Amino acid sequence: MMADLIREQDSLVLRLTTIEKVEGVHGDIRVPASAVKSVTILDDAIHAVHGMKLPGSRIPGVFAMGTFISGEGKVFAIVHHHTKRGLKVNLKGATYDALIVGLGDPEGIASSLGFVTNPQV
Repeated sequence: MMADLIREQDSLVLRLTTIEKVEGVHGDIRVPASAVKSVTILDDAIHAVHGMKLPGSRIPGVFAMGTFISGEGKVFAIVHHHTKRGLKVNLKGATYDALIVGLGDPEGIASSLGFVTNPQV
């Protein structure tokens, strides 16, 4: 099981498993759909996570779960070692500046969200 990124009416929801909630020291995240600036498909999600972790769990290059602060702002990441690809959701006016989520089918999930998707990076 892994995190799920879904659209519920006028909200984008990052639904975490129980273990992810413990490792990321956070519950599910819900942001207004209007806060989504862009969605980018990531070929290497783990290396898209930068900054100081607080709070959460991380082994660089292996997994990252929790809140990360860097020059890019405040990011919530949930990326497992077994899921190389994922999505980065850039936000405006929300608690986080971005969400980075490791996903097995980022193209399919991006399509289901209904936002304009940027090319892979």
